Amino acid sequence: MTTMEEDNSPAIPTVEMSKSKSKSNFQREAKMEVMEGSGVNKGGNGVKKPNFETKYLGEWKIDNPNSGVSSMQLQLLPNNKVIMFDATSLGPSNIQLQPAGNCRPIPNKTDEYDCWAHAVEYDIETSKVRTLKAFNKCMVLIRRSGSRWNLNKHRRVSRRWKGRQTNGYMRWLRLDRKPCFTRWLFKMKLEDGSFILFGGRREFSYEIVQTTLNYQSKKIDFPFLKETTDKYENNLYPFAYLLPDTTVFLLANNRSIIMDPKSGKIIRELPVLPNGSRNYPASAMSALLPLKISGDTPDLLDAEVLVCGGAKPDGMEIAGKGRFIPALQDCNRIVATKPGAKWEVDQLPARRVMGDMLILPNADLLILNGAMDGVAGWNMAETPILTPHVYSPDKPLGQRFKAMNPSTIPRMYHSSSAVLPDGKILVAGSNTNPMYLYKVGPKVKYPTELRVEKFTPYYLDPALDAHRPEITEAASDNKLSYGQRFNVVIKLNDEVEPEDIKVTMLAPPFTTHGYSQNQRMLVLDAVDVVNGQLTVVAPPSGAVAPPGYYLLFVVHRGVPSRGIWVQIQ
Repeated sequence: MTTMEEDNSPAIPTVEMSKSKSKSNFQREAKMEVMEGSGVNKGGNGVKKPNFETKYLGEWKIDNPNSGVSSMQLQLLPNNKVIMFDATSLGPSNIQLQPAGNCRPIPNKTDEYDCWAHAVEYDIETSKVRTLKAFNKCMVLIRRSGSRWNLNKHRRVSRRWKGRQTNGYMRWLRLDRKPCFTRWLFKMKLEDGSFILFGGRREFSYEIVQTTLNYQSKKIDFPFLKETTDKYENNLYPFAYLLPDTTVFLLANNRSIIMDPKSGKIIRELPVLPNGSRNYPASAMSALLPLKISGDTPDLLDAEVLVCGGAKPDGMEIAGKGRFIPALQDCNRIVATKPGAKWEVDQLPARRVMGDMLILPNADLLILNGAMDGVAGWNMAETPILTPHVYSPDKPLGQRFKAMNPSTIPRMYHSSSAVLPDGKILVAGSNTNPMYLYKVGPKVKYPTELRVEKFTPYYLDPALDAHRPEITEAASDNKLSYGQRFNVVIKLNDEVEPEDIKVTMLAPPFTTHGYSQNQRMLVLDAVDVVNGQLTVVAPPSGAVAPPGYYLLFVVHRGVPSRGIWVQIQ
């Protein structure tokens, strides 16, 4: 039996949710008219009430005992299906392609076929899986503004996922366009819906992939990526975020810059992060903190980046010798839009490497999965960390972390997670072995993990249900235009003022190797609340909210509704 060390941080019984900042003038002046049967009752004097508190620390349940494929890569789609991928090079999975005989030819091998699935579609409502025929070692890139892409991880081939159904099963549509990179690259959506691809193994360049299929592949040399490549290659899957002024924050290894993606010019370099490396294989966790949009100055936004954990630069070399050095425990935050800004240093409740960092519907963050020692890679880490921690960015320094109830399943290398429309967290994957191995043995300490879990966070405490908004989806707008007002209709029995309500828009990320790519949240104020109808102003531009699909939640004093899908363009 494997012994797992846990962090010693106390579970704090009271979970206090983040306090919102001051509202705009027109919001303070908004009045709320109430009619009989509105489902929203008139509140008090316009002063924001405190967020609801709960002692509930969450709950874990097995959602499916066998997904068939270990989820190295995961993407939630707007049809409430999740696509889970693994590499085709790891041998047989635990589910065969359907229907029987629907096999793929093995590349470069004559008359040899692979009849095992390496990707599945997972239904988050029914927990059922359907097999997908993945031909190559996939690295997904999905264009959520409409069409969807899958960029190959090794060979330069592209595919598009359209959910085409054949005899009850699903298949890919193959496209001809080829990106210019090999594996371990990072992709990020820009303000016009195009994508920028950074790096890849021994690729010191980037490329912008246009929204049309008929684009010309072109690599742009970027020496910064070469400068940040040490002998252990600790700058793979670099962290990148589109800022509201259309520049890009990019962190590789321990250095970060603000750059212009169109010209390739480095505008400024930020202070070096000390203590260790932050990118794969020394995988830290990172996110762009929720962007809070003011009605008075919607284009003037502070964009803050959070980077937590990681490992020493030589951690992989040392792990290769059977010794696993402690992961980093610092948690660093910087205002990326502010010239001269410095990193604010906090401490995680426990050291962590190759964990996941997800933005929650109420604008808190969740840190989960990973290990306390070693680095990312095959059998390169030890001491699974089972306890998730909530990070509340609006609380004072030193008071931002809360421990939740732990899982019982180690989620190590090649695990993944996603926030679902109902606010729960889907957790899947984990395989530290270079093939599917299911039993503990002399060379298998952490077997291939096929169980899929759902974690119920603190804000889904049943005691809070009486205060939970319910969106009437059929009566609410789901097509949004930049800077324009839109309506969301809710049912809520509590007395409220506009100050008690906020609307959040979450861009569900593509998650792999401990990094949730393209994850982004916008926090919007309710302009008015009349007869159960919220009037809200959409984000001002694609630089603030790149075009595509978002999950929209209504949050009442820290308690989120179930989300609905909206599209902005």
